[in-house]
Amino acid sequence: MPPKQLVVFDFDWSMADQDSDRWLFEVLAPDIRRKMRDRSREPGNAVQWTDLVAECLRELAHEGRGVTKNDIEGALRQMPFHPAMKRGIEMLKDTSTPIETTLFILSNANKFFIETILDHEGIRDCFDEIVTNPADFDDPIFPNLLVLHKRVGPDEQPHGCTVGCEPNMCKGKELVEYLDRQRQKGVQFDRVIYVGDGSNDFCAVLRMSSHDIVFCRRFRGLERKIADEVSKGDQESRLKCNVEYWVGAWEVEEKFRKYAKLESFVTHP
Repeated sequence: MPPKQLVVFDFDWSMADQDSDRWLFEVLAPDIRRKMRDRSREPGNAVQWTDLVAECLRELAHEGRGVTKNDIEGALRQMPFHPAMKRGIEMLKDTSTPIETTLFILSNANKFFIETILDHEGIRDCFDEIVTNPADFDDPIFPNLLVLHKRVGPDEQPHGCTVGCEPNMCKGKELVEYLDRQRQKGVQFDRVIYVGDGSNDFCAVLRMSSHDIVFCRRFRGLERKIADEVSKGDQESRLKCNVEYWVGAWEVEEKFRKYAKLESFVTHP
């Protein structure tokens, strides 16, 4: 039996080379993008990010703007997606590679944004599952309104994370639950690789073992969180997995090629 590995992707600034929430408004409604930035920076701001995006989507759908579903899809298809990342993903799913790799997306963006971009890139079928915030054009009165919901809504049981995850999603809990679902199917992974960049990826990284690896993008929130944790020293640090850093998608592709080889299970913990 070939070794099995799971590769988990955050989406914005990890798989894709942009933030999909912000990108949409920068392309279609810069005035809303300005309001979004100002609201998120207000002192004592209590607006949760997914609520703010949902509010901005409602404003975007206002009849006076004339923005349609097709316009939204067109803007998302223009969002930067590095060819090296696409090549790396396709290579991991190549049946000729000696390691069986499952790809999983764990993102605080939303289903419509992610699937539109993946469909445009022709790689949607590479992914076993996408865990993110639900979103669709399902309002019977406003057909051009993208209705965004939270993964964990206000009326649901709170996830109880103490690491600092957003109220609508604990990535650590979601990763553990995904692995549990796979075990129930008889699938056990020999290694987990996590591709992330933001501080909200940190909880998932803390759930990983000494056999696992995080590909951490430089100069963003996850790098700062990891540095703070490492500074506590071996006795107090909760970080168990191995850390490899990257700046550009070409480096991720390089790492994927390394970890698609059998010898990577011999040379790496």
